[in-house]
Amino acid sequence: MTGTAAPPGARPSARAPGRRPGRLRAVAVAVRAAGACWRSVAGVWRQGNDLELLQRAMGFAALGLVTLVPLLIVVAAVFPVHQRGFAQWVVEGMGLPARPAASVQTLFSAPRRVLSTTSAFSIVALALFGLSFAACVQTGYEKIWALTVGPWHRVWRRSVWLAALTAYLFVEAQSGAVLQGNWPQAALRIALTVLLGTGFFWWGQRFLLGARVGWRPLLPGAAFTMVGLVGLREFSSLIFSPLIVANAVTYGAVGTVLVVQSWLIGAGFVVFSGSLLGRHLHECQIHPAGSRSGDAPTRPEPASDNPA
Repeated sequence: MTGTAAPPGARPSARAPGRRPGRLRAVAVAVRAAGACWRSVAGVWRQGNDLELLQRAMGFAALGLVTLVPLLIVVAAVFPVHQRGFAQWVVEGMGLPARPAASVQTLFSAPRRVLSTTSAFSIVALALFGLSFAACVQTGYEKIWALTVGPWHRVWRRSVWLAALTAYLFVEAQSGAVLQGNWPQAALRIALTVLLGTGFFWWGQRFLLGARVGWRPLLPGAAFTMVGLVGLREFSSLIFSPLIVANAVTYGAVGTVLVVQSWLIGAGFVVFSGSLLGRHLHECQIHPAGSRSGDAPTRPEPASDNPA
């Protein structure tokens, strides 16, 4: 076989062509993906600061406490299936064990005579607080989706949404007594809770926004909200559960109220931030990272229907 031998002292031949450019290309793709992820996180953080999510969550908690406590107590008195009202919903939502759950149930237990002692002033005050609570949620959704405030004749949507929220929370509280025991019933309850919660938050956004945003863009926000509530439940069972026991001993009933109020602030933050994440995901699908010129959100296209 003929050929010329390599002269002594010559350098070895280079590596196979294409290996090093391939690695450089993979590194460049990873750097671009990390940059796009960082810009996405920074954009969501900036939008959250502009929307003042923490302040809105605190308003959600304050109005939710003065609205949901008497409302669910009255509903539990009207339908005394298992006498499970606001206290049981808090216990289920926070994932509390027996001892802290007893503190919450003792604090928010319904009196023996609820309906007979309810005055007209109490009903009017409850209606005002309830509509203000629904308006807080509606305004947050409108700010997230960069929509203008709806006309005055759509205020009835707040009443319908509040009634649907009350029914949803009441069913959630009652499901703990109906579906408990063996693991098939527990699995069925978890599946129904996730599906029912996702459906409620999906419909709730669409309804409060006056159908000005389509169903498809609102679905990720509902899914993110349910994922956040599940994570909040696990966090509450680890952190808030011992705090309730400690605060009940140190501060009495006021300590338990403060922990429940903190949990409601977390729930409000999850509701609004879940919708914001869904909006951001919708923006990323419409305008990929390479084609977006800024972080300012664009207004969604109006839905095809024209509701009242």
